[in-house]
Amino acid sequence: MSTPLLTTLFRVLVAPLAVLARLVVVTLGLLVGLVKALIVVLVMSVLVVAALQVGGVGVDLGPIEDVPIPGSDDEVAPGDPNTSTYGFDDGEVNSTAVEREIHERVNERRTARGLDPVEWDSTVASVSRAHSKDMADREYFSHRTPEGDGPHDRYREVGSGCYAYGENIAMSWAAQPVEVDGETVTYTTNEELAAGLVTQWMESPSHRENMLHDRWESGGVGVYVTDDGQVFATHNFCRGLGL
Repeated sequence: MSTPLLTTLFRVLVAPLAVLARLVVVTLGLLVGLVKALIVVLVMSVLVVAALQVGGVGVDLGPIEDVPIPGSDDEVAPGDPNTSTYGFDDGEVNSTAVEREIHERVNERRTARGLDPVEWDSTVASVSRAHSKDMADREYFSHRTPEGDGPHDRYREVGSGCYAYGENIAMSWAAQPVEVDGETVTYTTNEELAAGLVTQWMESPSHRENMLHDRWESGGVGVYVTDDGQVFATHNFCRGLGL
């Protein structure tokens, strides 16, 4: 048999095999894409189920989720206003002092029940503070922004180092009468305001459970006080990657 004939025969036999090989590669690529899509759907389903939100008057409970996020120390969240104050005839409310007071009072309740206190995390506090200010500036009260961004999205903007997190939010007023359990009270000091906010959370079973969960290792409080004395508070709890 001549060489040209052998070459032609070889090409005729190999061509279908090459086409078949390409079809196999394309099919495998489609299968891999389908598997990835299914994984994404499953993950999103888990997050939706995990996002527990309980409404309340002036109080709301956020999700407890397991979402790995790389971490670094002392990062500042976008929109963190730092310290805010509200002055009135008899004194002044300072957001930083209220934050620390809330942190101490929550830890007192944890240790009284045999739980470890949560350590103060400045990055988590910055995330909390930025959310409190955003709620005040844009006049909403929710774990999700008007665009639909939730705690998970806020944590992704900074290196929080949190693997699991929980969030409580509350709203009140400084130096102005507010109704609490059918009684009228006025918070005129940092201590009184912090005590009132912690009491709001403690008297709600879902929020109390979030505050007293044994999984938390660290946390941060973010308080923002508007020019007219309205107070927004966010308390985020964190469990680190290594726990």
